[in-house]
This record gives sequence, structure tokens and C-alpha cells, in this order.
Amino acid sequence: MRTQKKHVRRRSRTAAVLAAVVSLLGAGLVALLATGSASAAPGAGSYSLKNLASGLCLEVPGAGTAAGTQLTQSACTGAAHQTWKLTASGSGYTLTAAHSARCAGVRDASTSAGKAVEQQNCAGTATQVWTLTPVSGNTYRVVNGNGGKCLNVKDGSTASGAAVQQNSCDSVTSKSWTFTASGTVPTNPPTEPTNPPTGPSDPPTDRPSWPTANGSQAVSSTIEVSGTYDGGMKRLYGSGDLGSGDQDENQPPVIRLADGATLQNVILGAPAADGVHCAGTCTIRNVWWEDVGEDAATFRGGSSSTVRTIDGGGAKLAEDKVFQHNGAGTLVVKNFQVDDFGKLVRSCGNCSTQNARHVQLQNIWATAPGTSLVGINTNYGDTARISGVTIYEDRDRDMKICTKYKGTTSGEPSEIGSGADGTHCIYTPSAIRYVD
Repeated sequence: MRTQKKHVRRRSRTAAVLAAVVSLLGAGLVALLATGSASAAPGAGSYSLKNLASGLCLEVPGAGTAAGTQLTQSACTGAAHQTWKLTASGSGYTLTAAHSARCAGVRDASTSAGKAVEQQNCAGTATQVWTLTPVSGNTYRVVNGNGGKCLNVKDGSTASGAAVQQNSCDSVTSKSWTFTASGTVPTNPPTEPTNPPTGPSDPPTDRPSWPTANGSQAVSSTIEVSGTYDGGMKRLYGSGDLGSGDQDENQPPVIRLADGATLQNVILGAPAADGVHCAGTCTIRNVWWEDVGEDAATFRGGSSSTVRTIDGGGAKLAEDKVFQHNGAGTLVVKNFQVDDFGKLVRSCGNCSTQNARHVQLQNIWATAPGTSLVGINTNYGDTARISGVTIYEDRDRDMKICTKYKGTTSGEPSEIGSGADGTHCIYTPSAIRYVD
């Protein structure tokens, strides 16, 4: 009997220990559920997705509604084209753009790294289903259900307008996205211009110096560029058919850029004919116009997902427009200075084919006289996003920041207003600094 009692006591102690362990585990589980877990996916609902590397938000560029538009990243605004409805689908989710009701998917249902991620007609296919791999807090890698590759910004870029694609999954920060519930705009980091500002909303104060030409060269026929043309800071100027320097809109350009071409390290002297023509996507880097002819550069062709970038450089003495935006898509002008001009950027007011065009001005130095930094057609859905502008010698504040027009396909467009409105002309007072 004594042995039996010992056995009973031993079993009682074991049961007590097990009960205590279960109680502790239960308490821990309750606490974990109460505080949230890094492995818990966000619930179905509407979110903005902010890239961990750039602090910019996933969007459909230009609020385009066409299927096949490649996604990009841009400053977070909480707008509908940056809002994504998360809906459970099998073991993952679909991401549906709030403004277009189209789903994020990989182009051609490809499983290859580097393939574009675009908005598509929602079909519930595997290429439109995404699983969420937790990184920390409400940050996840967004993994495609078809090829197992991650939503990524091309080349890890931190630039506004950079394309979004799929790539192999790893810990690179450009492959991580923070989910923020709709109605709360994520905080954007300050842009990093060539001369850093003193605060996130402050434009830079110092203009880069105009360069000294490394020799000069007359150009009598248009230079055709299909890859990269590096001028080595040589001055190019028009002669012969390119030598009038007047405002004739039918002049040929000094340089014509094919789709995908890059022009860099060039000074365009006088006469400059019709400057540079760009067909489709192009990059113009560190190019300086000493005396603008008809236009410094004209942008044609492209689609709603086309992004053209002007980075660095400057332009002087433009009787009317510096940059003429005739094509579709987005024109980004950054780290650029302009002196004595009409309009820095003008969206075509009377092209025979009209569509939504979008302009981004970042870190601009503008010296009066100047009529307007940007002119857009609000009736076609144009937008202008403006940040980091310094305006010199405009004591009467005559220079308009963003001018609105009612565009047309024939005749002349009509000016209908100017100034920030949060929809078409998007900027804050702190984005503009005056230096008298």
C-alpha cells in the first residue's frame, strides 16, 4: 500500500507540472495574439504598399486605367491609384487597384526574373495571386504565386517613377513592402538632391555652376542616337539646315533619341534648332542648353507607362517652352536649373491625339523672368507633382508654379487657372522657396 501511494503522488506531481506548462503556453499565446505577430498577415482590406528601400509607394503611374500598364513607385499620397485592395484567394491574396479595379500580375504570366509587374484584367490566375512573407511588423516580401519571385523595384532604385518588376527573393530591402491601411498616408523620406536641403520639405539653396565647354563642334544634320551618346562636355551647335535658331516648329532637332536611348554630358550652343527629340523612353543626363531654340527637348510617342527622365543640367533663354511633352506617360525633371524662360514644361495643348500626361519636378532652380514652371491640361487628367523648387529674382512673385489649361485637339487651348489643388497641381507652399 505504501508503494501505491508513492505512485499516486508521483502522477499528481506530473499532472500539476503539465497543467502549469499548458497554462504558461496559453498565457503566452494570448499575449502574442494581443500584441500581434510578425508572421501574421494583414487582414483583407485596402492598403498602400511602401517600398522599404525608397520610402515610395506602389502605384499605377498617372492613374492610368489601361490593362498592361507597368506599376511604378512614387511619393506616397494616399490617392486611389496608390491604394490596393487585398482580397484572399486560395493560399494568398489578389491586389486590386482601387481606381481601375484591375489586378497586379506578372506580364505574360512569366516566371522569369526581371519581368514587369502590371495591372491586368482580374482573372484569379496564379500570376495574380501573391503570398506575404513577413519581414518585421507590417512589412512583407510580396511573392508571386506563379513563379515564386518577389515584387521588387528595378535595380533597387530609390527614384520616383522607377519601374516595378519581379525578381528572386532575398533580403534586399527593395523587395520588402510596408502595408499601411487605407486612409493613412505613409510618411515619405526626404528626396536626396545634389545639394542636400536643410529639411525634408526645403529645396536646395545652391545652384550648380554652368560648365565650361570642352571644345565646340558644328552639327549640320541630326545626330541619331539609339544607345548612349556621351558628348564629353563638348559644345554642339547647329549649322546649315540646323542653323536658323528661330521658333519654327518644323525644324529638325540637333539630336534625336530612339526609344530607350541616353544622352549625357553635352552642351548645346546657339543656334540649337529644335534641340533634342525623344521617341519613347529616354534619359537626358547633365545636358546644358546655352540658348534654347524652338524647344530644348520634345518628347513624343510612348504609352501610359513610359517614363522619361532629365537629371541635371540647365537651360537659358527660352522664348517659350523648355520641354515640350507631346507623348504619353511621365516626364521627370530633377536637379535642373532654368534661367530667362517662358515655361519649363508644357503638356501639349493642341496635339491631334491627347491623353493623360504627368510631370514630376524635383529640385529645380528657376531664375526670373519666367512665365510658369509647368502647364498641364486638367481636362485630359494631367498631373504635376512639384517639390524642392528655388525661385530667384521674382520679387513680384509673377512666375506661376502650375498653370492649368483646357486642352484641345485643334485650335488653341484656354488657360483656366493656376495653383495647387491636390488633384492636378500637387505641391505644398513649403516646396517653393524664393530668393530675391
